[in-house]
Amino acid sequence: MSRYWSDVVQRLTPYVPGEQPQHPRLIKLNTNESPYPPSPRVLDAIHSIDGDALRRYPDPESSALRVAFAEAAGLQPEQVFLGNGSDEVLAHVFLGLLRHDAPLLFPDISYSFYPVWCDLYGITGETVPLRDDFSIAVVDYTRPNGGIILPNPNAPTGLLLGLDDVRTLLEANRQSVVVIDEAYIDFGGESAVRLVDRYDNLLVVQTLSKSRALAGLRVGVAFGQAKLIDGLQRVKNSFNSYPLDAVAQRAVLASLGDGRWFQESCEKVIASRVRLTAGLVELGFTVVPSSANFVFASPGAGRDAQALFLALREQGIIVRHFAKPRIGDFLRITVGTDEQCDALLDALSGLLAAL
Repeated sequence: MSRYWSDVVQRLTPYVPGEQPQHPRLIKLNTNESPYPPSPRVLDAIHSIDGDALRRYPDPESSALRVAFAEAAGLQPEQVFLGNGSDEVLAHVFLGLLRHDAPLLFPDISYSFYPVWCDLYGITGETVPLRDDFSIAVVDYTRPNGGIILPNPNAPTGLLLGLDDVRTLLEANRQSVVVIDEAYIDFGGESAVRLVDRYDNLLVVQTLSKSRALAGLRVGVAFGQAKLIDGLQRVKNSFNSYPLDAVAQRAVLASLGDGRWFQESCEKVIASRVRLTAGLVELGFTVVPSSANFVFASPGAGRDAQALFLALREQGIIVRHFAKPRIGDFLRITVGTDEQCDALLDALSGLLAAL
């Protein structure tokens, strides 16, 4: 530790993102990126950027984007907040909406950045155990709290909480903010955005990284009633008034305008997920039902998930393994192209045959 660090920095255990190894023939199935390039309209928009757009500061409110997101969601622009990736949006949410005396509730198996933000901002976090099948029991969130945050579909399990359960959660917690983190909602779920006008305690956070194939641009969005969004705007304008650069704003506008590409891309990932799941089951894996662009799979009794993770890595196939309680016997595998999934299944077949 450095003697120049503040007390809060010395106490932090930072989030560890999925590795980004550089290898020309790597099969990278560890960070839930899209296996497909973004809409061609995105690349056209980026290529059209001129020097004048880059020498000036971008629109600090991303006004055109807020209008576009609002129109797509059936909301008003003042119900939309934008940030530099959904992680930045969520960081502002933790500071602006979830820092209270009562504890913040989230699942014990969930996005591992949540406890990091709790430590950073001095928030008391309280984990709520998932059921044995990894599903969320909404009734367990009826205890006193200063807020609730849930990924939906959950990560790393991929399990979806139905919209009726989300409504029940909102009704039971009218005095606190309920954040639904929908990074993977486009791969098989129904967004809670449709409930925003009905519940003033609901905030929905989404990302452009997964289903829009824009992880490299870092754009995240939140939807909520105007008073919640105003709170986030106050945090944003006390931190960074210009979170979205000019390139990102134009590129995302182009992506939102290509509905056909978006639908076809999501459908391809869903079809590949079904195919990958079937292949893993045939190899003896237990696969948690997924509504995301990844699967959560256990190789089964007598098979070591970490050993498979390391053996796959030696063959140039990168998946994710979490050496944590309850999930150490599972691998999280991003849905790639069918060719990438086939290469993974062939490698697993050979490794399992050698056991």
